[in-house]
Amino acid sequence: MAPADPAARAVELRSLLRHHDYRYYVLDDPEASDAQYDALKRELVALEEAHPELITPDSPTQRVGAPPAVQFAAVSHRERMFSLDNAMAAEELDAWVARVERALGRPAAGFACEPKIDGLAVSLTYERGRLVVGATRGDGAVGEDITANLRTIGAIPLALLGDDLPEVMEVRGEVYMPLAAFEELNRAQAEAGERLFVNPRNAAAGAVRQKDPAITATRRLSIWVYQIGFQRGGPAFAGHGESLAWLRSAGFPVNPTSRHCNDPTAVRDYVQRAEAARHDFPYQTDGVVVKVDSLAEQRELGFTARSPRWAVAYKFPPEEETTRLLAIAVNVGRTGAVTPYAVLEPVFVGGATITNATLHNQDEVARKDLRVGDTVIIRRAGEVIPEVVGPVPSLRTGAEKVWQMPEECPFCGSPIVRRPGEAVARCTGGFACPSRLREYLAHFAGRGGMDIEGLGYKTIDMLLREGLIADPADLFSLGKDDLISRERWGEVSVGNLLAAIDGARDRPLARVLTALGIPLVGGTVARVLARRFRRLDAVLAASEEELSAIDGIGPEIAGSLRAWAEDPDNRRLVAKLEAAGVRLADPEEEGVDRSRLAGVTLVITGTLAGFSREQARVAVEDRGGKVAGSVSKKTTAVVVGESPGSKAQKAQELGVPLLDEAAFVRLLAEGPAALPAG
Repeated sequence: MAPADPAARAVELRSLLRHHDYRYYVLDDPEASDAQYDALKRELVALEEAHPELITPDSPTQRVGAPPAVQFAAVSHRERMFSLDNAMAAEELDAWVARVERALGRPAAGFACEPKIDGLAVSLTYERGRLVVGATRGDGAVGEDITANLRTIGAIPLALLGDDLPEVMEVRGEVYMPLAAFEELNRAQAEAGERLFVNPRNAAAGAVRQKDPAITATRRLSIWVYQIGFQRGGPAFAGHGESLAWLRSAGFPVNPTSRHCNDPTAVRDYVQRAEAARHDFPYQTDGVVVKVDSLAEQRELGFTARSPRWAVAYKFPPEEETTRLLAIAVNVGRTGAVTPYAVLEPVFVGGATITNATLHNQDEVARKDLRVGDTVIIRRAGEVIPEVVGPVPSLRTGAEKVWQMPEECPFCGSPIVRRPGEAVARCTGGFACPSRLREYLAHFAGRGGMDIEGLGYKTIDMLLREGLIADPADLFSLGKDDLISRERWGEVSVGNLLAAIDGARDRPLARVLTALGIPLVGGTVARVLARRFRRLDAVLAASEEELSAIDGIGPEIAGSLRAWAEDPDNRRLVAKLEAAGVRLADPEEEGVDRSRLAGVTLVITGTLAGFSREQARVAVEDRGGKVAGSVSKKTTAVVVGESPGSKAQKAQELGVPLLDEAAFVRLLAEGPAALPAG
């Protein structure tokens, strides 16, 4: 229906879109779903097409994205980074193909198809094969210089492979966060009482725009490269697919599901298969990008003011629906954290009927202003846990009720408390709470922990129901007679479970640390601790100051570790595990002299080809040396990798020796004798 006042509606739509652009691109905190944003954008496009006199130079339809944030330097793109027009249905995709054929006066010679990654578009500029600048798309003409952050992403090559390299080349790609990394990040955020990320796209965008690249490095980001934006020198290409093949050979990650399609029928088939498989990908995808493959035909088709005529983004149907929030209930997790969840009027979304959705913590419920009785937006993408995006306030009747955290645990009756400074409320019942014990046992036996095959929730429930176990250590006391008489437990199933439990006695220390469920100690932190201390008793005996000084730990994790170590129940559990024959120490590495670098203090700056920063630190510490974060007169030497920071200059000013990577390797092998004289 046409608006009564098209000019007023156009002003309103522009204001809304600018607001949502700012929330999305600058704050990384969107208020509207992609589907809602696209609907507003399409309405404005249609309105301006019907009334060209309403088009203004600053209309969101005439530009891409948002201006760069002020904390980053501006970068001008050598070629404009355009956004793509969207096709929301098969008929719109067919209409785009028809427009291409009319503009060319013939059918296109072929098409390139690839998944549309829901991430952050970036440009990577290489000079003579070396990465010199990485930038966000920004407004298409000017982006933000995020080179230091992008260099932390292992999938981005710092130097290209091959001989015939362009003098200058700008490559476009999409930085994304794998779904597994996103779920792990939000679990850690919820456990720490921190704000949760809405989706992997926002988590990735927030990570690459951190002021501190060290934070970016912890976020497990990756990239798919999809286009050469500018090139001077180097090989010539006839088609887009040919350029992607060269990019792959030069060391760039190119999506392996990208395909050349000879005709529109093949394009439609690719789109249908991609939509059917969208939840099989380990990353979030919201559509398919279709491009005319011939670069000559791309040049012939050219651009509109905001998008290329030779490409289109086919968008999958949104995976959001609305339903009624019937109630808010709570679960108790392995650390005692009390987590609210939504009880929903059943709704079909994302390929499944949803009746429950996570709400994460008490503050999240308040931040979203969720009330029992609300009409709420539900999002689900594949196997990702369904979540409540937010309420629809305009549909409130006044009968909705504000939710309060219960005062007592519904599973054990113990008080629920929220300690000062924590966002997470906790059950105080300890392992007397059946819900907490159940979740703790599942975590302990899970793949990231002791990896006990066959010990899932059903088996755990049976063991608890029959009174066979009261804590994780009791698992290692189970015998054949405890299980063989149980329903559906025969010789084979009992033998398999007992063999899996017995095998878990010899897990690496990092697995044991993860399995213990110490708050804030996930797999990455556990590996750092295991490499540093090698024995569980040494970890638990370390002071808060000693722990805080370890790279990647910090005071918050150190405090959590000390609090866990000082709990008598936890110490009894560790003692029971040791008595049950669980190995609580890693064997010493053979051939490593633990005192070779005694008295040596190094500072590491820049990127090393053969070591991550943590690997280099561990190599030094394993040999009795220390790695400091800043250069002083007491520094023995500074190890300088590619693109070093100001620490190298500080070392020169203080007369501290500089070591390249080869000299660092010799130092590890030979000790201080390998240092430069003097």
